[in-house]
Amino acid sequence: MPTKTYTENINELKFYSWNNTKLKYSGVIRGRIGFRGYNVEDTVDEGTDGAAIVLGGTNVMKDGKISYEKLTYLSERKYLESPEIMLKGGEILITKVGAGTGENALYSYYQDRVTINPNVMLFIADAKTFPKFINYLLLNDQIKKEIAIEATKSGAQPAINQNYIENLKLNLPPKQEQQAIADFLDNKCEKIDKVIGEIEEQVQILEDYKKSLITETVTKGLDRTVPMKDSGIDWIGKIPKNWNIKRIKYFTTLNGRIGWQGLTTEDYKEEGPFLITGTDFMNGKINWDTCTHITEKRWIEANTIQIRNNDLLITKDGTVGKIAIVEDLKDKASLNSGVLLIRPNKNVKYNNKFMYYQLLSDVFWSWFEFNKSGNSTIIHLYQQDFENLYVLLPEIQEQEQIANYLDKKCAEINYLIKNKKEQLETIKEYKKSLIYEYVTGKKRVAF
Repeated sequence: MPTKTYTENINELKFYSWNNTKLKYSGVIRGRIGFRGYNVEDTVDEGTDGAAIVLGGTNVMKDGKISYEKLTYLSERKYLESPEIMLKGGEILITKVGAGTGENALYSYYQDRVTINPNVMLFIADAKTFPKFINYLLLNDQIKKEIAIEATKSGAQPAINQNYIENLKLNLPPKQEQQAIADFLDNKCEKIDKVIGEIEEQVQILEDYKKSLITETVTKGLDRTVPMKDSGIDWIGKIPKNWNIKRIKYFTTLNGRIGWQGLTTEDYKEEGPFLITGTDFMNGKINWDTCTHITEKRWIEANTIQIRNNDLLITKDGTVGKIAIVEDLKDKASLNSGVLLIRPNKNVKYNNKFMYYQLLSDVFWSWFEFNKSGNSTIIHLYQQDFENLYVLLPEIQEQEQIANYLDKKCAEINYLIKNKKEQLETIKEYKKSLIYEYVTGKKRVAF
């Protein structure tokens, strides 16, 4: 007997009419507003008697789920003041302000005493609505795009208000079909997420291998039979006997944008010399297409950071420690305040690409962690500290050999990583498409 087509199966299903409605007619929206607000004095340490978990802010919502890796706790007194926003299980959290505006997640029962912070709102489904279906519906890419557009209307910081969410237009099937769709998507998405997790793990293994290869090569060299000596630096360990070790300040000139050279948004132009910021770093190079521009006057007055081809750059603010070598410079260029220029002086010859790989290795990162010991919140690379970074210096010919070797090996690894990431994007797009098709009724499930 021939297998029935998808269309033939669908035609045999008993369809119920879908209802055009608004979110507010399927439940209630609540938030922490007015008297329910709290400040830092109302937060307590984990384990405090009666403390409640606060979701939102430091809690990350991703793919409709909540991460519990970073938690904030609220005092029992403050928690008990707002019974209407105590979470019991089945509520949908929706971020209403900040970078994650519009992200949503279904709260499944975690433990007693859970509430929300002011950055999120709750949707509590009524008796005729299946909450997990609404969560999938809000993950629908079409709704996400509409929310993103609305969020940009708020001004400097993305935001949406409760009234907007309440009036979101939806097309809902009856509860029985909502549950059937949600169950179907649970099954499908669980399998997809497993594949995504496996590929992400493979990418991480490749990234870790690349980092290990770089560190091992720039600290031990290519010939592992040579005699070794103690470097005198705990995080470097033994190094080849004929290698030198020096502080970076003794053979480089380090410069950044300082004091009176600072720029404001009024200095940014559509044309003129390039202005390089950390966000312009891409795979160890500068993406000139994303650079903004400054006037000729502003370029001239900061002559110590007028950029040349083959200059080595490192970010010192934001995402600290991003590295790039300047290539294909076709016009004048300067640096924004978050980037530091590393340029050789005449005291010691070194290969710029070898230095690039050292700064990508644990030679730099172990030093950075040690240097910020006791200050876990540091997010800045200070020039006066960076000057004292110890750098390994084999003979120039060996530096070039190491750099060429790592260029070849890293290119091979990066190719594998690129392919894995392309697979990830394809699978994630398939998952988005799957959710969209079923929550909008373009495809149906039996129920």
